[in-house]
Amino acid sequence: MCQHQPRCPDAMAPDHMAARAVARHPEQGWSLLCNGVVSFDDMGEVLPDGRTVPPPHDRKVVLPSQPRVRYVYNTYSMQ
Repeated sequence: MCQHQPRCPDAMAPDHMAARAVARHPEQGWSLLCNGVVSFDDMGEVLPDGRTVPPPHDRKVVLPSQPRVRYVYNTYSMQ
């Protein structure tokens, strides 16, 4: 039961990820939220009733752009 004021959102509420973390294990990639949800770094979740919520796959991955190399060939005329 949450003792925070204001209370953390329930595990079934749409904003359940706004609950405070009561245990963090960044070296393992997860946190336990006050409402009993286990939140993973990849945005996946395990709900208190054991159901899993997979991470969203619609996230766009933006890779750093590679610098373009332009080759400029100089032509010298020999006289």
